[in-house]
Amino acid sequence: MPLVRSFERPAWPEFEWARASRSECCSITATLKNKYFWAPQFFPENVITKCYHTLPDGSSQPSKEDAPRLIAVSPGFSATHISDFLFPRSVVKVLLAAGADPNLGDEFSSVYKTAKEQGIHSLEVLVTREDDFNNRLNNRASFRGCTALHYAVLADDYRTVKELLEGGANPLQRNEMGHTPLDYAREGEVMKLLKISETKFQEEQHKREAEERRRFPLEQRLKEHIIGQESAIATVGAAIRRKENGWYDEEHPLVFLFLGSSGIGKTELAKQAAKYMHKDGKKGFIRLDMSEFQERHEVSKSISRASSAPPPGYIGHDEGGQLTKKLKQCPNAVVLFDEVDKAHPDVLTIMLQLFDEGRLTDGKGKTIDCKDAIFIMTSNVASDEIAQHALQLRQEALELSRNRIAENLGDVQNSDKITISKNFKETVIRPILKAHFRRDEFLGRINEIVYFLPFCHSELIQLVNKELNFWAKRAKQRHNITLLWDREVADVLVDGYNVHYGARSIKHEVERRVVNQLAAAYEQDLLPGGCTLRITVEDSDKQLLKAQDQPASSQDRRTPTLRLEIVDKNSKGRKLDIRGPLPTPDRVSSTL
Repeated sequence: MPLVRSFERPAWPEFEWARASRSECCSITATLKNKYFWAPQFFPENVITKCYHTLPDGSSQPSKEDAPRLIAVSPGFSATHISDFLFPRSVVKVLLAAGADPNLGDEFSSVYKTAKEQGIHSLEVLVTREDDFNNRLNNRASFRGCTALHYAVLADDYRTVKELLEGGANPLQRNEMGHTPLDYAREGEVMKLLKISETKFQEEQHKREAEERRRFPLEQRLKEHIIGQESAIATVGAAIRRKENGWYDEEHPLVFLFLGSSGIGKTELAKQAAKYMHKDGKKGFIRLDMSEFQERHEVSKSISRASSAPPPGYIGHDEGGQLTKKLKQCPNAVVLFDEVDKAHPDVLTIMLQLFDEGRLTDGKGKTIDCKDAIFIMTSNVASDEIAQHALQLRQEALELSRNRIAENLGDVQNSDKITISKNFKETVIRPILKAHFRRDEFLGRINEIVYFLPFCHSELIQLVNKELNFWAKRAKQRHNITLLWDREVADVLVDGYNVHYGARSIKHEVERRVVNQLAAAYEQDLLPGGCTLRITVEDSDKQLLKAQDQPASSQDRRTPTLRLEIVDKNSKGRKLDIRGPLPTPDRVSSTL
């Protein structure tokens, strides 16, 4: 394997380049303290050569002006990774001062995967590693997600480790294998420094999180992603606040039951709660679709082992199921049992122990402690009763508000904010739950039953605008088209709301009446690049919007028509004549 270039300077350790394949990739070896260490990263040829030559000739230390170039020339890895192995501590210091991210993870996975990605033979990479590198770094191990601190610990360089920690490196950050830098440390000063730094970092992190919670409460964050459902958000937020601040029973996990129609925000609220608690960590949210466990023999798939697992005596026969395996990785995760009413009754038997004692037993007989987890069940049981009761309450509140306005009375009640009464919960909902789940002890282990109500008119307007904004952003990104719409358009699209399907019905209405027209106009080459489109209501149909508040039969009510217009520089609109997909005897424009 030909040597590309070799450098030797008194102030720097020796390092050399070995080309793994012509003009494809190369690897680094470094001599540090009489030992070989391998920077486990393959990268394009001449990248580090450029990095090296950004330094002034005859100088062993980069200046602040050189540091940005050192940071910018490293696709797929960071300059701080390289400096851990090759450059003196002063280089790391300058890189951090110039804004290098010490917590950026490496993208190298393994020799074999890298060889496949780069289009070279894995044997060629292995021979190079075994001949030139130390065996300390396993050639089959994955280094994906390793930070500069991981590599500095592998190099056992106390000064560089200290410099990175002072520069903001996270000692608790894990790589893809789940290891922190401390897991790679040897006995000595580096290990002591990392232990002290971990404790200090945790204390500072708790203080930052507490301050952030005070400035930006959970309820406020949830409202940014969830439209409506203020009562549900308040209930969940209060329970999580008790847990985060230590005001909860540590012997039992938190258990919620979300009741309401489909497409109303139950699953989204669980996702956002997990995102808040685990900072976007994927392992912090576990979702099980309980419709997959309708049969008795499928129950063990979630707890002990998969139904398709090998029989006893074969490899993998005693592996854990979906839930136990994921709870081992994250014992304080948010676990969502979606549509729990569709699961086999034996699943409820398992949940009794899980919700009461906060523990599970896997296929190996090992007990998994998950008292710190949050369990959320969603169900459509009694959704019709909840929806009808909520609509009735809103209608009563609306009539009361109109009467107060007509009589010029103050304290007008907001019809959008309604509360399910305790009498309705006890006399209507609880008997339905008892009849379905057939176990009082199961319902008794639920901390909070959260009710999700149908959307009111103002919330539906928000849903429509959110959906239109989504397609406006998509039109700008994909086709360089600016999409605008009149205020009356949202009032028209609100009529597509179906209380049984929730926000999904609004999504489908926008696709049917707006996106279909956009796609047809684009296919017929009616939309020039960079144009501005406006969605409007047909002028002759605007009177229909004013008459919608008046009682009328569904047979007499006609749906207003939406049109697309191209807006010119003078803000004047030109209506598009979109041909229908099917030929008709008379010329009919496609207006949905």
